[in-house]
Amino acid sequence: MIVTPDASVLLKWVLPGNDKQDTDAALALRDGAVAGTIDLVVPQLWIYEVGNTLAKRFPDDAGEILASLSDFGLTEAPPDSDWTVRAVSLSVKYGVTFCGAAYHAVALGLGGVFVTADERYVRRASPAGGVSSLRLWQAG
Repeated sequence: MIVTPDASVLLKWVLPGNDKQDTDAALALRDGAVAGTIDLVVPQLWIYEVGNTLAKRFPDDAGEILASLSDFGLTEAPPDSDWTVRAVSLSVKYGVTFCGAAYHAVALGLGGVFVTADERYVRRASPAGGVSSLRLWQAG
């Protein structure tokens, strides 16, 4: 199974949070990848989004945390005309950010599912298919 987690999910792997349910789901996704039952594929922009959040919220530890996530070995989908065109289309059609749509577009292009903690994105773009709220996600 191919899953494209966005920055909101990846950050739950390394940051303390108040929402145990979402954190547990994020960690289960990570554990599925470690076990080999899930293939994680992300657009290359993930490191900039995660790095931006870490630098703002945890400047003293951001470099170390980002390095540990980089070392995890996420498969990165380089920008190509297929997913970038799809991302623009999703962004325009559903009124969502291009960054969010980029993750979604990668998942759709690979026949996978985009998993995000961004409930607003899920509400807006769910008609496109291939998207799941982290809260509701379960490996099938």
